Amino acid sequence: MEAGIYNKGLSSAKTGALFIALTIIFLLLSVWRWIDVGMNTWTIVFLCFFAFFLFYSRNYRTLKIHITPEILKLTFGIFTWRIAIANIETCYRDKTSMWRIGGAGIHFTWIKGNYRAFFNFLDYPRLVITLERKKGPVREIAFSTNHPEHILECIQQYSG
Repeated sequence: MEAGIYNKGLSSAKTGALFIALTIIFLLLSVWRWIDVGMNTWTIVFLCFFAFFLFYSRNYRTLKIHITPEILKLTFGIFTWRIAIANIETCYRDKTSMWRIGGAGIHFTWIKGNYRAFFNFLDYPRLVITLERKKGPVREIAFSTNHPEHILECIQQYSG
């Protein structure tokens, strides 16, 4: 690792296996409905879920975390979120239950009065970044990492 830069990719076999299993299940249900009754509402519903989980299994393979003295960048497949280090008010470990979040991938929800974006896997701890200035309605961004202490140090070093 170069001094002053954090650049890691994080993946989860557990999350990947879940999305692939759901993709296969909905593909099989679609094929079964197609063979059994042809194209109907349930066939279309199962095909839509198949497409949804196929996208998830491809897009949410790796969460890339890139930190420089100026920016924190989170990339999950085709989605990227950039946070200016100067806009970070606080950074701390997230203790929110996975049941509250709704699973892996990218999610948005209200937590204790703040609208939070989640970039997460099922099996890693998360950090929460509180923004001094909101980005749209988002005040906090939470993301999974297998190096929470190191990232906390980097952000504290760069932000103050």
